[in-house]
Amino acid sequence: MVAPCPATLGAPRPRTSRLRALLLSTAVTFALAMPLAQAQEKLPDIGSSAGELLTPARQAEYGAMMLRELRNYGYLLDDPLVNDWLQTMGTRLGSNSDQPRQPYTFFVMKDRQINAFATLGGYIGVNAGLVLTAEREDEVAAVLSHEIAHVTQQHVLRGVERAQRDQIPILLGMLAAVVAAQASNSTSSGNATMAAISSGMGLMQQRQINYTRSNESEADRLGIRTLSRSGYDVDAMAGFFERMSTAMRGNEGGYSVPEFLRTHPVNITRISEAKARAEQMKKDTVLLTTTTPSGERRERVDPADPTLSEPLLRGSNPLLPSSVLRVPVGQLSRGPSGDFDWARERLRVLSADSAGEVEREYADLGKRQKSGLNDAQRYGQALAVMRGGRSGAGEARQTLNGLLQAHPDSLWVALALAEAESRSGQATQANARFEQLLREHPNSRPVALTYAEILNEQGNREAGQRAQAMLRPLLSQSGNDPVFQQRYARASELAGDSVRASEAYAEAAFLSGRPEQALMQLQALKRNPALDYVGRARVDARIESITPTVLELRRQGVQDPDLDRR
Repeated sequence: MVAPCPATLGAPRPRTSRLRALLLSTAVTFALAMPLAQAQEKLPDIGSSAGELLTPARQAEYGAMMLRELRNYGYLLDDPLVNDWLQTMGTRLGSNSDQPRQPYTFFVMKDRQINAFATLGGYIGVNAGLVLTAEREDEVAAVLSHEIAHVTQQHVLRGVERAQRDQIPILLGMLAAVVAAQASNSTSSGNATMAAISSGMGLMQQRQINYTRSNESEADRLGIRTLSRSGYDVDAMAGFFERMSTAMRGNEGGYSVPEFLRTHPVNITRISEAKARAEQMKKDTVLLTTTTPSGERRERVDPADPTLSEPLLRGSNPLLPSSVLRVPVGQLSRGPSGDFDWARERLRVLSADSAGEVEREYADLGKRQKSGLNDAQRYGQALAVMRGGRSGAGEARQTLNGLLQAHPDSLWVALALAEAESRSGQATQANARFEQLLREHPNSRPVALTYAEILNEQGNREAGQRAQAMLRPLLSQSGNDPVFQQRYARASELAGDSVRASEAYAEAAFLSGRPEQALMQLQALKRNPALDYVGRARVDARIESITPTVLELRRQGVQDPDLDRR
């Protein structure tokens, strides 16, 4: 798998000054994160130097840097509900992987191409198109489990060794060709740019093509084990592969092949192996052993049976007695969250270019389906209508009211209804609904951030104070969340707390790939007379940590084009 670089995602071409930053980030991404599925034919021995190339802290730093760059160029979809759904699912899978202590960060790309990828530091991205293509949460979980296996097996680092030997010269040639094409006044410079990028990528892919099969097979094998441990349907992996294979055959007439199939080659052998593993996994996980006061007994039970205090899975570890593997019951009792349909439709709306486009999409769906739109699709349609403004919010409110009566426990519908109420002029009713949701879900990030957004839109001092008070307890655990920082900054601004507002705005700028803007905002904050001793020490520490990043970017000639440099 290749982590998609901004230059290949099909977005509008950035300005020349930003292109240089883009190319540099592309070089870093390719040089360090490209060969996820590109390792040696045999696993490295214990003496492999792969793990010595980058420390875990350094890997996390590169992963975070890539995430900031993607956000800077507008490729991420930062939605609290969708992100919480994906992160919860991914964290559950990661905790059941071979390295449960490895931290993971899961994020969504706006792109509707079918793709997923992993890179350094446990950063795993999923395109909106993959979720839209999946038919159930188990299939998304199967892909995430596959990506998690690439992380646990250090496929990135093992690929870095090879990348250091023969990819850097290719990268330099590719970047030189891109810069030359951009500097040209020819009307074909854009074509030359894409040709240079495609050629470079193609050459790197060809160099590595013989090293992909073993990694993909290994990730499938370990991924399906993680899937089973997490309580998901192990048949989902083969099922998703089959549909991807069908999509590939349907594109043989000259249409573009889904990106997922380029980085995750699917063939009959791979599908058959996935099916065989699933069948074996079902046999292994259904036969459990429990220990009783009178001794051991064997019985066939549901692996998700909560009555088993300590279920045991049959496994192949010769170091365990009778080849039995102990697995905590919590790992077996988990499965689909039940939120997949809501998440998919919310993604359909948020990944669309415009409200009109997605409304037409829902109209087509309604015509193709015998029974019309289902409830989740009606939820998505209401979100699309709400994007149309105040009048649309009133129409959406009526639809969402009916949906909430049918699904009284759906947080997704309740939050959307509260938003629609506020935006259609019923702020008091909306705030009361949000307060009730806060009482029912006191630790819910989506509830807090959605409510804060609505309070900020209401735009008065009282609303700002309420939003700030609600978000403040989450501050210590939301340092790397740009959505939180942006909404906390606006709430503090409305509440009259200029110091906290400036700090949060600076943090949001840094997390959005604008470290120089963050540094300038923090330096300006030091001149604020309201800044006390503790606050000044906090700001000085942040300036000290951001300055090296800004200096390195300046040394490389990368500048923020939005800053006035007169």
